[in-house]
Amino acid sequence: MQTPTQPKPILQLDFDTGQPAYMQIVRQLVRQAAGGQLRQGERLPTVRSLANQLGLNFNTVARAYRVLQRRGLISAQRGRGTYVTRRTPQSAAARRRALVDLTRQYVKDARAYVFSDAEIAAALADQLDKAQSPG
Repeated sequence: MQTPTQPKPILQLDFDTGQPAYMQIVRQLVRQAAGGQLRQGERLPTVRSLANQLGLNFNTVARAYRVLQRRGLISAQRGRGTYVTRRTPQSAAARRRALVDLTRQYVKDARAYVFSDAEIAAALADQLDKAQSPG
C-alpha cells in the first residue's frame, strides 16, 4: 500500500531573523494571498502536515492559522480543511494594518543592523524611487 505524498511546503522560514516562526508563516501567507499565489477557495495544508513539513511544533502553526483566521484570510472548517477566504485585506483598516506591520518589521530589522533613522529613511526613499522608475 502506497502512502499519499505530502504536499510541498509553500513557505520558507528563516530562523536567523529573530522573527517568530508563526509570524513568518502569517506574513508569507498574507503576501501569497495578496500576490495571487494563493487563490480564494484554495485549500491549505493541515496544521499537522505543515508543522511536519516545516519541522515546527504543531502549536506554532496552529497559532499562525488562528491569527490568519482572526484577520479573515482563512477559514477552518472542522473535518473539511482550511481554505483561503479572500485574496487581499478588504477594508482600508486591514490594508493599513498590513502596511504598518511590514513597516514595523523593516525598521526593526534595519535597526538590528545599527542603521540610523536617517539611513533607514534614505534607503526606503531610494527603493520607492526605483520602484516608480520604468525598467
